[in-house]
Order: sequence, then C-alpha cells, then structure tokens
Amino acid sequence: MPKLIVVNRDGEESTVDVGEGLTVMEAIRDNGFDELLALCGGCCSCATCHVHVDPAFADKLPEISEDEDDLLESSDHRAENSRLSCQVPFTPELDGLKVTIAPED
Repeated sequence: MPKLIVVNRDGEESTVDVGEGLTVMEAIRDNGFDELLALCGGCCSCATCHVHVDPAFADKLPEISEDEDDLLESSDHRAENSRLSCQVPFTPELDGLKVTIAPED
C-alpha cells in the first residue's frame, strides 16, 4: 500500500498507508491528524487543509486550479510549495510523498 509521510505542526513525522481513491486530505484526516480541520470536507472552499508539499514531488502533482490558488492567497502561511490537500488525489506515483501541515491562519 502506498505511503504518505505527514509532519504535524509540532514537527513530529508519521507515515500512514493510503487507500486507493483517497485525496491527501482524506488520508490525513482518516489517520487522526485533528489539526488538519478540512472544514468544507474537500469542496475547495475553505483552505483549512493547507499543507506544504515536499518540493521533490511538485512535478507529480496536478496543476493548481484557479479556485485553489485564490484560497491559498488568503493564507498568511502560503509558500511556493503550498497546496490544499483536498485537491491532491493520492496516486501510486505519490508513494512516499511528504507533506507538512501548514500553521493555522
């Protein structure tokens, strides 16, 4: 099963198994990371699932949509590698992806 590495806001790193068909947000939420709020449930309307993605995986991610880009613009913690985890389908090509949960806005 593909693995996702999650770094929480305290800097603690955990590795989780990701089931087929899940987004990065669902994998994080389903594995008990309560600090990733994901209030809209994956509808790309709140930016509470903001993560910083390991730059080594940047070219393996889908293009950022205009809506996602607009939501990330509202964050004080946006970085070049920022993404909304609800907008990143976890595919086998992302096995070993490392994401850091962004600070809360």
